[in-house]
Amino acid sequence: MHSMPSYLEAYERGILEQRLQVALERLSRCTLCPRNCAVNRVSGEKGICLTGRLAKISSYGPHFGEESPLVGRHGSGTIFFTHCNLLCNFCQNYDISHLGRGHEVTDEQLGAIMLDLQNMGCHNINLVTPSHVVPQVMCALKIAIEGGLDIPIVYNSGGYDDPNTLKMLDGMVDIYMPDLKFFSEETAKKCGLPIDYGPVARQAIKEMYRQVGDLEINTSGTAQRGLLVRHLIMPSGLSDVEDVMAFLATEISQNTYVNIMAQYRPCYGAHMVPELAKNISHNDTKEAMEHARRNGLHRIDR
Repeated sequence: MHSMPSYLEAYERGILEQRLQVALERLSRCTLCPRNCAVNRVSGEKGICLTGRLAKISSYGPHFGEESPLVGRHGSGTIFFTHCNLLCNFCQNYDISHLGRGHEVTDEQLGAIMLDLQNMGCHNINLVTPSHVVPQVMCALKIAIEGGLDIPIVYNSGGYDDPNTLKMLDGMVDIYMPDLKFFSEETAKKCGLPIDYGPVARQAIKEMYRQVGDLEINTSGTAQRGLLVRHLIMPSGLSDVEDVMAFLATEISQNTYVNIMAQYRPCYGAHMVPELAKNISHNDTKEAMEHARRNGLHRIDR
């Protein structure tokens, strides 16, 4: 038996409906993410994320490559949204984020996908790169709840999230899983990202933690609620691993569940930047783990 997700209460009390209307209004002069493109997505205008009123998805299904508390026995119910508000030049899913592989879905179709994943036995609905489609997700969530959805919602983002948008999701999202890639403006420039990535991601993660706290895992080993942070080890010391681990330990919590990811390889535009154009070493990984432990972080994904 799993505990009930908080979005059911938000739905019952009419909070989901209210927030949904506010989120849709923000689409008509889009300020959903820190890019603040201010375009009218309702009428089909597109900003950085190249997404109009309807969300685009590239694929969905049970995923077994995610963190162990999300995967459980039957997989994490991932929905891969097309396009992205970050567009890192080293992206491993560049065909989806940069090249736009995928198709538009209506809110009804997205809601039906959520129910489909629940019916397949997935332990959660894992929204991959949802920062630019929050209103669409909220519309779909309402439809799915009316169809019987009752498993946790995972917000799996690149970390470049607007705190006001996150506040609209308070009580809708059970598990936040942001990236915290790096801190420095220099690295952001090299990776083709907005130079304020570091401070924005830190603020976003504080807001996520305020809402859901430390990761809670039930007796069968699957996550029910809380924060889980991903950190990708990058070559040439670009990922500021020491600062990232210190921030998580001192400004979030020493109980933060962290996934230190060692799968970096130069993809897409990384070959154009000498520091990004190489693989990471075993030593880089070892060092990252040491920094985590030195800061008292002990919940590290295997």
